[in-house]
Amino acid sequence: MPSQETEPRRLTMSAGGDGRHTSLVMGFDLSPASRSALDVAADLARRLDAWLHVVHVIDLSDYPIDPDAADWEEHAQQALAVEKTTIGDSLKAFDGPWTFHAWHGEPATLLATVADEYDALMVIIGARHEGFSAAMSHLITRSITANLTGHHGHRPLLVVPVNATRPRRAP
Repeated sequence: MPSQETEPRRLTMSAGGDGRHTSLVMGFDLSPASRSALDVAADLARRLDAWLHVVHVIDLSDYPIDPDAADWEEHAQQALAVEKTTIGDSLKAFDGPWTFHAWHGEPATLLATVADEYDALMVIIGARHEGFSAAMSHLITRSITANLTGHHGHRPLLVVPVNATRPRRAP
């Protein structure tokens, strides 16, 4: 497992479980594009009879602004709990097996690592966020898309736009 300055922390939650061998890996945060991507990923997993591995990269957005706050780590754990609940609620209609992974680290590296671990058919992410904060974030970190199609990439990548049409469930 790749590590940054500290050893990555892995939190995993599973639902379902059977003999499926095809896997899809999906990068998730609470953005609208990511929520659209989760809908598409769940639909693909259902159609392909695949496991869905949802990956969240723990970063500063999961923590309160004031690092000196006495309950700083507690707020981070609450943010992860909200994330897990949001994913679980979104996947209630998905009847296949899925896992939730949360780590600290560089997003593209972690997505590629999980994809390699499960020999995923593809990686699915939401389109990059728009706006000023996204532009500033992009200046500081390289694009996940560029990393997964360049240095870290050797699997197909599906990038889902924020306004993606929700898939129609097949009868």
